[in-house]
Amino acid sequence: MKNTIYVLLKLVVATILLQTLFFKFTAAPESVYIFTTAGIEPAGRIGSGIVELIASVLLFIPGFNGIGALLALSTMSGALLTHFTILGIEVMGDGGSLFYLACTVFVCSAYIVWNQRKTIPFLKNYVR
Repeated sequence: MKNTIYVLLKLVVATILLQTLFFKFTAAPESVYIFTTAGIEPAGRIGSGIVELIASVLLFIPGFNGIGALLALSTMSGALLTHFTILGIEVMGDGGSLFYLACTVFVCSAYIVWNQRKTIPFLKNYVR
């Protein structure tokens, strides 16, 4: 049961991250607006897309799940910080859906990182 939940969480994270790549890499108006408002367009949009792609792949490579989840957690930390300080919860009339997706990825990734903490090279020496 625990393994099934773990796999489902990885699928949730990867699905959300991968579905947003189309919008980032095609310069969809909402993505351009977000990263322009944050002052990091286009490098931030493309860079975060690349990091999210790498995180999604690493989630399913044995021995690298924790690093993939840590990358996802880090990018979502930035996304949430941007929502809290610059964008607000709702962006361009989306009803807060991007914010809630970021929260979902954050929580799922945090759970995966916690479960993989002993396999992440720079964390395993500091946690029990």
